[in-house]
Amino acid sequence: MTSNITDKVVIITGASSGIGEATAKLLAAKGAKVVLGARRADKLKAIADAIVKAGGEAAYQVLDVTSQADNDAIVKLAKDRFGKLDAIFLNAGVMPVSPLSAMKTDEWHQMVDVNIKGVLNGVAAVLPTFTTQKSGHIIANSSVAGLKAYPGGAVYGGTKWFVRDFMEVLRMESAMEGTGIRTAVVYPAAINTELLTTITDEGSAKGMEGLYAQYGISPDRIASVVAFALDLPADTTVNEFTVGPASQPW
Repeated sequence: MTSNITDKVVIITGASSGIGEATAKLLAAKGAKVVLGARRADKLKAIADAIVKAGGEAAYQVLDVTSQADNDAIVKLAKDRFGKLDAIFLNAGVMPVSPLSAMKTDEWHQMVDVNIKGVLNGVAAVLPTFTTQKSGHIIANSSVAGLKAYPGGAVYGGTKWFVRDFMEVLRMESAMEGTGIRTAVVYPAAINTELLTTITDEGSAKGMEGLYAQYGISPDRIASVVAFALDLPADTTVNEFTVGPASQPW
């Protein structure tokens, strides 16, 4: 039976590992044509090659989500290579959590640049196309830290609260303007990815390692949620998904 994912062209940011890699491979296996973006060209090539070897279709391009030009370029790649664009999964993010008293201000700005401006740039890149064609699906990764405040996560959580609000207003405005653009936000809990390696504060790193060791789940769980959202009929949408282990009351 053909799914609604078959032949969809989907851009995935942060696609070189973790959730992005798992999502790319799953969507390609379900018949999507995936366009992978991240900063590490060697990783992207390896993932795209594996998808093609398995019978799927994939393209890739180096992408710094903090650059509007890079975001515009990957949209152009998708349309040039596959003739259209149906969806984008805004997955790129960093999580160097720390107490505010640690004064890691460079990391604060890095989180704002990647987690907030990266989403803004991605949406700005696809919005003209989706508005013109009156269809398109924008899926963004937030975090359980975008639903609840956690010590050490003031700035990280703030960036993820922004994603929640921004995507909800995008949904509302799309409905009001009749653009046909659908949105969804995913709120992952502890997912075993490379995010932990971005934490430079020793106390925070140790605490997070313990948390993830106890409650961490596979990136495949998020990939399956993204696939579910994309597979929904055009007249059906689910706007929010919280994903975590059943044993932890996030």
